[in-house]
Amino acid sequence: MTRRGRVALIILDGVGFGACPDQTRYGDAGSDTLGNVARAVGGLDLPVLQGLGLGCARPLAGMRCATPTAAHGVAIPRSHGKDSTTGHWELCGVLLERPFPTYPNGFPAAVIDEFARRTGRPVIGNTVASGTTILADLGARHQATGAWIVYTSADSVFQVAAHEGVVPLDELYAACRTARTLLTGAHGVSRVIARPFTGEPGAFVRTAHRRDFSLEPVGPTLLDRLETAGIPRVGVGKVDDLFAARGITSRHVDSNAVALAAIADGLRGLDHGLLFANVGEFDQTWGHRNDVPGFYEGLRALDLALPDLFAQLRRGDLMMLTADHGNDPTTPSTDHSREAVPLLVTGPGVRPVALGERDFADVGATIADYFSVPSSAGRSFLGMLS
Repeated sequence: MTRRGRVALIILDGVGFGACPDQTRYGDAGSDTLGNVARAVGGLDLPVLQGLGLGCARPLAGMRCATPTAAHGVAIPRSHGKDSTTGHWELCGVLLERPFPTYPNGFPAAVIDEFARRTGRPVIGNTVASGTTILADLGARHQATGAWIVYTSADSVFQVAAHEGVVPLDELYAACRTARTLLTGAHGVSRVIARPFTGEPGAFVRTAHRRDFSLEPVGPTLLDRLETAGIPRVGVGKVDDLFAARGITSRHVDSNAVALAAIADGLRGLDHGLLFANVGEFDQTWGHRNDVPGFYEGLRALDLALPDLFAQLRRGDLMMLTADHGNDPTTPSTDHSREAVPLLVTGPGVRPVALGERDFADVGATIADYFSVPSSAGRSFLGMLS
């Protein structure tokens, strides 16, 4: 019999929690998103997260471990890679044996030339860059020529920036779909990202019309298993993009505040099934811009919003708070970091047990166990929760 309760899986994008076994191999020794932010601000004042047991999972400056109310621990990544696609897939049971390709010297000329030919516009950039920096460097040239601004990062992404007053959104999205068809096989980057912007030189601003075009998961995911079983799935944030819209549709949002409100709304309207949410500003707004004060204010806003989310939970429901990778704003890098992530599980009746170190895939296995569907990877800890 399939359980008719609800699970809310909330991904705090980029909220890493320090060392994991292979961190050095990724060049991320010392990255500790939560720990370093806590030290940088003189200690975290997050009473709700403290009450759940965040400071019991790993020590954090300013956070006590008293009597936690939630099951608490950390999750360790095992897939190769440290990007959102890899992390979300692994949480849902798909592990990658090799990382997605990256392009520290830009994309091959053959790829760029074919993209330009198929889309009818030339390309400028084709380099590794920060999204805000490359707009400052090339935005005016793009306005004058209509050329695509193509860039990448340490992650496996092909990013296409265009001014909304120069290139209509539909044309930008179509170009990204074209890039997605080109970037397969050896050049199968995890995501093609549309990066529209507005404004004038010296004051360009990226808009909320970003779209991600992901590869399809390479194996059956938790979402596939739930869909086969007829169990409803509701998305908030970019989760549908990360799974190439396979097994879920999602309400897109432009800020953490809107995401958290959408999660509360989604729970109010969900009779049973999975609510799967990505809360993205920790990564895109603060982590990638090394904005420590902004990151901390985001954590404080999350802490204030959590009680309203908890109020939506019914007996038997589970709410899981975790992350997909790190993005330490205190390090010189503006890229993702290979880290463990927090794992907090709450809900009426959940035992506040120490979960210890789990694998990412254990999260999906536990949700699969809850709904009595097969899992693709991981070990369920559902039995520890009650």
